Amino acid sequence: MTTLDLRSASVLVTGATGFIGSHLLPRLLRVGARVSVLSRDPERARRAFGTEVRCEREPDRLAADAPQIVINLAGAGIAERPWTRARRKVLLDSRVAFTDALRTSLAKAPPSVLVNASAVGYYGVSESREFSEEDGPGSGFAAELCRRWEDSAEAFTGLGTRVVRLRIGLVLGPGGLLQRMKLPFSLGLGGRIGHGRQWMSWVHLDDVLGLIETAVMETSMTGAVNAVAPNPVTNAEFTRTLGRVLGRPTLLPVPAFALRTLLGDMAEELLLSGVRAHPNRALASGYAFEHPELEGAMRAALGRGRSAA
Repeated sequence: MTTLDLRSASVLVTGATGFIGSHLLPRLLRVGARVSVLSRDPERARRAFGTEVRCEREPDRLAADAPQIVINLAGAGIAERPWTRARRKVLLDSRVAFTDALRTSLAKAPPSVLVNASAVGYYGVSESREFSEEDGPGSGFAAELCRRWEDSAEAFTGLGTRVVRLRIGLVLGPGGLLQRMKLPFSLGLGGRIGHGRQWMSWVHLDDVLGLIETAVMETSMTGAVNAVAPNPVTNAEFTRTLGRVLGRPTLLPVPAFALRTLLGDMAEELLLSGVRAHPNRALASGYAFEHPELEGAMRAALGRGRSAA
């Protein structure tokens, strides 16, 4: 299998100050990559990453030193605010319009590879089906957002760029979602969401970073890749496992009607429904997950060590 060497490679990362990007940058620097960052706030990025990293606001500024590798993680937070019409436009523009502009800026000297973030929301929602990379897009706003973002990324193939579209699940790592959930669960206020039967396709941050590096380096990898652990769980099981890791009860379910009232479609698609995705292509590539089981992944993310059982 032919591989691409990250050492001394020119790498552009977008969305670098986000949860995944902020952990990816140090790994790239450790292996000797020459890293550039596109950020809406270049000064913040410079403070975060130091003088080793070139930080720019506009992609046109990179034309003179075109990157060999692009890792596109840009995008406004999908769960940060209710999906009003204005918010939907922000979510689309920060992904689709941004990726279109990036492709235009790099068209004269296109990268060898683009690793583009997406999400398992591409498949829509289902309690009964299991989805692989061969399945098409589902319905709903999240699915539309992912499909249009992936279409924009796939257009890079017209420039001769190899494109890998990572459909990322719920990411568990230091900080992030689990840290926000830790306080209410520690106070005994945690519980399943709605009926709890909705699937949660999760993945540890270490494996997201590992799959990004694999997607860059393995030149045979192309197209959609589900960046999820091989053992998805229901929301009820996720809740019980987090309670066990924290040593707290999980007796207070969150009522579905309250979430629907507060958040509308966002609650229905992101919280009250789910998707069961399987990482067929990652496993076929030979990738070995560092955290294949949920409890171990949660303990690693929260620094809770091994179970006494």
